[in-house]
Amino acid sequence: MVARALACLWIALSLAALASEASAKPNIILIMADDVGYECFGCYGSEQYETPHIDRMAAEGIRFEHCYSQPLCTPSRVKIMTGLSNVRNYSAFSVLNRDQRTFAHRFKEAGYATFVGGKWQLLGAEHYAERFRGKGSWPEQAGFDRCCLWQVDRLGERYWNPLLYIDGQNRQFAPEEYGPEIVTEHLLKFMQENRDRPFFIYYPMILVHDPFEPTPDSDSREEKNKTQNFRDMVHYADKIVGRIIAETEALGIAQETLILFVGDNGTHRGIRSTLHGRTVRGGKGETTDAGTRVPLVAYQPGTVPGGVVNRDLIDFSDFVPTFQEAIGAVTPAELDGVSFAPQLRGEAGTPRPWMYCYYNPRPEKSKPQRFVRDQRWKLYGDGRFYDVENDPLEQEPLQIRNQAYHKLAAALASMPAEGQTLLRFAD
Repeated sequence: MVARALACLWIALSLAALASEASAKPNIILIMADDVGYECFGCYGSEQYETPHIDRMAAEGIRFEHCYSQPLCTPSRVKIMTGLSNVRNYSAFSVLNRDQRTFAHRFKEAGYATFVGGKWQLLGAEHYAERFRGKGSWPEQAGFDRCCLWQVDRLGERYWNPLLYIDGQNRQFAPEEYGPEIVTEHLLKFMQENRDRPFFIYYPMILVHDPFEPTPDSDSREEKNKTQNFRDMVHYADKIVGRIIAETEALGIAQETLILFVGDNGTHRGIRSTLHGRTVRGGKGETTDAGTRVPLVAYQPGTVPGGVVNRDLIDFSDFVPTFQEAIGAVTPAELDGVSFAPQLRGEAGTPRPWMYCYYNPRPEKSKPQRFVRDQRWKLYGDGRFYDVENDPLEQEPLQIRNQAYHKLAAALASMPAEGQTLLRFAD
């Protein structure tokens, strides 16, 4: 009897220890809007767009002033998912090489349930050239247990009448059904089903990429004004963020859940926005601030301090090491990123002194652009040097060779100058 009682006690203590370990691991939700720069959010100073839920995240969390993406979608996605510079692992547009370890793989190894919803564009879908088609990664190969995605192996519509890939099957929805709404419903259901275990959700939103179409909340489904529709799409993306926050509260897991909101690159070049009294033209695809400077807001009640504006440099390669530290996992030395997990706790951390961008979205036919920068200064591989704080459009290259120039020149020399110029894929 005594032995049996001791055995039961040992089992109970073991289960309690496992439960405690699981509860100590935060849920993490990474929301990444498509084609929207920092100038489109109230918390960054915009009075043009309605973003109350993201503004609330900033007011009750941390707003980062200097987060930089790649200038275009696939390069940004490859970088944020792997923690590596594009110079090391980017080989073709719409392709994530199958040999890459993503943040989802690492979360699964740590016992997390994983979900991805929104826009994939990493396999090489049916509409791409044959040499790219199917050469990338399926979401299941990239470490995700569940998914609800647009553009995996097939294209179809993304907004109204969408074609979505859901847990291994393509499904055609009706003309009155809205793609972002369907994705969000699947995401919320995943949260409900996994509320008692740690989970990781990656939500690379379908919104707010063109075509600029009315949303379910628009005054008219027939609206043709692209600027008005873009505003409505930004507002609807913000509404979805609010629904996700509300669901963490309804499930009682708000304090255990870190939510990050970021953009994947600058706004579409056809969009003009007003920020602090000046007009900002969208810079998607360009290496200027308009193409690479994106919003980053972090929110977790009780852990992330409220009302903080942080000026540290954040690069897209930093998300993987940040997540590794947040869940108590070892960060591989080969990653290019620097963890900003201490900053999320209100600590100083070890901010990166510079960030490196290698940009070559079509390596089979284009030549790479590369630069290093800090919060103020920027040096390109061809020698152009800018004070981007005072010259954000990069119209006046500097001839001076100050201390900042020499720092950035040394940084540029420390990184590879050539990436994958030929397609290379794992079998």
